Order: sequence, then C-alpha cells, then structure tokens
Amino acid sequence: MSMANQRAGRVNQAKPPTFAELFTPKLITVLREGYGFADFRADLVCGLTVAIVALPLSMAIAIASGVPPGRGLYTAVVGGFLVSLLGGSRFQIGGPAGAFIVLVALTVDRHGVDGVILATAMAGVFLIAAGLLRLGTYIKFIPYPVTVGFTAGIAVVIFASQLKDLFGINLTAKEPGELIPKLEVLARALPTANLSAVAVSVVSIALIFILRKLRPTWPGILIAVIVAAIATWALSLPVETIGTRFGGIPRELPWPAWPVFSLEKAWAVLPDAIAFALLGAIESLLSAVVADGMSGRRHRSNCELVAQGVANIGSAFFGGICVTGTIARTATNVRAGARSPISGMLHAAFLLLFMLIAAPLASYIPLSALAAVLVVVCWNMAEKREFATLIRSSRGDATVLLATFLLTVFRDLTEGILVGFALGAVLFINRMAQMTGIEAETPLATPDRADDGNGDRVPYDVGLAADPDVLVYRITGAFFFGAASTVGSVLDSIADSRKAFVVDFSAVPFLDSTAANAMSRVAAKTERQGIRLFITGASPTVRRALLTHGVRPPRARYRETIARAIVDIKEQRRNSSAAADDHAAHPVVSPG
Repeated sequence: MSMANQRAGRVNQAKPPTFAELFTPKLITVLREGYGFADFRADLVCGLTVAIVALPLSMAIAIASGVPPGRGLYTAVVGGFLVSLLGGSRFQIGGPAGAFIVLVALTVDRHGVDGVILATAMAGVFLIAAGLLRLGTYIKFIPYPVTVGFTAGIAVVIFASQLKDLFGINLTAKEPGELIPKLEVLARALPTANLSAVAVSVVSIALIFILRKLRPTWPGILIAVIVAAIATWALSLPVETIGTRFGGIPRELPWPAWPVFSLEKAWAVLPDAIAFALLGAIESLLSAVVADGMSGRRHRSNCELVAQGVANIGSAFFGGICVTGTIARTATNVRAGARSPISGMLHAAFLLLFMLIAAPLASYIPLSALAAVLVVVCWNMAEKREFATLIRSSRGDATVLLATFLLTVFRDLTEGILVGFALGAVLFINRMAQMTGIEAETPLATPDRADDGNGDRVPYDVGLAADPDVLVYRITGAFFFGAASTVGSVLDSIADSRKAFVVDFSAVPFLDSTAANAMSRVAAKTERQGIRLFITGASPTVRRALLTHGVRPPRARYRETIARAIVDIKEQRRNSSAAADDHAAHPVVSPG
C-alpha cells in the first residue's frame, strides 16, 4: 500500500518518533498544553457522570464473572485510575468490561478467585511487554469482521449467562458453562422461576430504554437499579439481592497484597493470562479508536498497552479482576465533554467515594436488576447494524464474520479470534490472486508520445497547486485490513484544516470491509467538520463496498476523475462567493 500527495516526500522522510514521544502519557501532554480551572470543572462533571454509569456496571460485571461485586469496584477504582494516569488516550475509561465475563467465569471455575487474580497480574506483565515491543500497531491489523463477530458472540454468551438471575431460577446443581448444556439445564428448571424477579427485570429493562428515549442525558441504568432496590425494600419482594448472596459490598479498599503465587499455579493459569492479555489489548485499543473517532484526537497505542498492563497489575494487587478500556463508558466520557484524562481519574475517585458512603444501601439491589443491566449492555454491544452490513457485504466477509461469531458462541473466544484472523488472511491472499493477471496484447513497454497525444490533457492549474483549502490524496494498491488503520489515521489527520478533500481510488484494485469501515469514519468526521469529501476513480466493486458501509451522499460525493471533482469544488466555491456578495449588496432588513 502506498499513498502519494504533495507532501509525500517530506512525510516519508520524517524522523521516527523517540521512545519518550511514544510512551509519554496523555496526561503530561495535556498539562504541557495548558490546563485551567474551566477544564478541571468540565472534567469534574464528566468524572461524576461516568462514575454514575460505572457503579452498577462494575458490580453487575463482577457478579456475572463469578466473583463478589466488591471486586468489580476495586477493578474500576484502581484500574480506572491507573489507565487514565498513564494511558495514551485522553478519554479512555478503564475498568471491568463485559467482554471479559466469559473468560473470567471460566477461570474462576478452573482455578478459583486466586487463579483469576494471578492471571490478571500475569496478563498485565504481558501487556507491558507488548507495549514496550511496540506490538500495539499490529493489533490494529485484526480484520473488521473478526472484531464484529467476536463482539456479537460475547454478547450472546453474556446474555445466556444472565438468564438464571433474570428469571430468578433456582438450580440444584452447578450451572454449565457451555451454551447448549446451559440452555438445557435452565429450560428444565424454568418452573422454579420467581415471578417477582421477572417483574423486576422487565421493569428495569423498560425503564432504561424509556429514559434513554425520553431523557437521554439522565443516568438511566443507575435510576433503574435504584428504583428496583427501593421497590424490593418497600414491597419486601422475595428476590435475591446483593445482601442475601454476598452480604453487601465493602466500604473501603483492601490493603494491597501479592497474588498467591507458585510456579505450578502460574503454569496452570498461563493460557488464561494470555487470553486476558489478548482480549484486553484488542478491547482497549478498540475503545481508544472509538474515542478518537468521536473527538478527532489520536491515541498512542503502545503507551495505552503499557498503561493497561500497569492497571491490571495494580488491580490484582488490590484483589480486582481484569482491566481494559470500556467502550460504553469511554463514549459517555467523550459525549459529556471531557477535556483530559483527569476526568477518568476523577471517575475512579467518585467510585471510591460511593463505596465509602453508599455501601450499606447496595445490599438491597436485586440481582435480577443487575442482570437486566447486563442484558441492555449485551443489546448495545451486539453491533447489530454492522453485523447485517457485513452479511450483505460479500461472501468472504460473511464467512469470516460467521466463523468468528459461531466459534465464540459455541467453542472459545480465543479460538474464534485466531480462526477469524486466519480466514481473513486467506481471504486477502485469494483476492490478491484474483486481481493478478496479464492483459492480452499489452506491450511490455508503453510507447512514448507527446503531452497531448491522448487528447485529454488539461492546462496546468497554478491556482489548484497553491490552493490551501483543497487537498488531493491518492491511494495506490490493495486497501485491506493490514493498511486500513494506517491509511485511516493519515486521512483523519490531514483533513482537519481543509474545506475540500479529494481521495482518489483509481489505483485501488479492491478494498475489504475493514478499509471501507475506516473510510466511513473519515466520511463521518469530514461531515461533522463541514469538509466536502470527494471520492474519485472508484471502480464499481470498490464503490459498492463503500456505499454498503455508509460512505454515500451527502457524506461523500463520487466523481469519475480528480479533474471533475476539482471543477465541482471550484463551481461550488464560486456559487458560495456569489451568494455571499449578493447578500452583502442586498441585505434583508426586518421591519422595525
């Protein structure tokens, strides 16, 4: 993959970043830029907003993972603080994530809570090593269908894990971990369902969605949990609560302690630690990319991995579970108007304050309400629209997507990611093989000819060459998942200060769904910033893939050639100038 523009030579000759530039936390960058009281006030409000969202989620995720709810809060407080303090993203919010529920629950079953804590610390070491070895760049090479497939698969597995508490079902034996046996056991025990628990679940889910529709700025999840707790206490509902199962939540952080360690134990949990590290790296960098797309900023991937590693080690020392970047909480942070990583640090401080003050009240929270919260989380994380888009996109992308999804649901998360990545690589090789060929009767060397020999030469346009508001970029070669992150980052950064942006695809033989999704993010950003985006020279296949992923008018305008796009840009500019002049010459005066 190569790209060319006016400044390509200067870009290619740029000095590689130093170690300090790559691993300086964003907090230091923000403080160097200047941080005032107005910024702190905005971060204070954002930290409180995110903490309100994180409080019930942290407890729900811990319970679903098979550990007491307090460990989820330890994770959010310690891990969330360290991720924001040391991370490479301005807006990342760390804490326990729904994606880890399946892995943590399996590790608890095999090795106990001590095994989870040891595996979390080991995963932290692996993440630090991955960051220092600068492997964060390569994690971005995971194809888009793989990320959508395993995210949707995790959503299905988490939903199935919540059915017991959602319906208040009583089981006489241990609940199986595999999906089909789990559903069979739950179906046989369905007559033991608790109608009060079902009512709490239904009301909680309905309240969350109603508030999201009518009052989107209100903390719907926290309100639903509080209403459920008050109703359970006031009506003396016969449902299981945090108090009846766990005896409540702690009112303080425990003293830090070394995880229980032995070589035998470390060897036993090594596969789980590797899985924690792999999923943590993918999830945290995906969350950072989401924050970048919403804010227009750029995260430092390897610095972020190091921070995630330190956060996991810190969480393990305080008895917490796995830490990663959380997409929903990070998006909430950006939407609330965060200015810096200090909002994430304040979110951790507020959670600690909630523990100190409101711990006794948490005993009344019904487990069916927390299960309802996770059902809503599953619905949001399933990426239904993206799933449907990839199914329609091409047979190859649909195959990778479904293979990853089905393996995640019925086999294993790590196996789903590895097989999906392998299928994506094979699919790319197959596409490249199909694109390779020799045209019949094409001479080895093209004949020399005069400048006007082809009849379509146009005079050199000095105005275009010197126009600071128009940028033309050409992409050359296969635009696939291996290059999508790099190209998307470049396109994002160069479009910031332009009024018109032309991306030429005439030399792109094909692009895959990952590349199309990267272009969709670029198109969304240019639309938000009022930049006119033109795509030129796209073949029917390339154009169809772009349109499928939302790169369509008015976000993007398609033209046959760069020259045609430039003519349209100049014509629109002349029309805008004429309209402005006409308005100045004939101002509209309202009757006084």
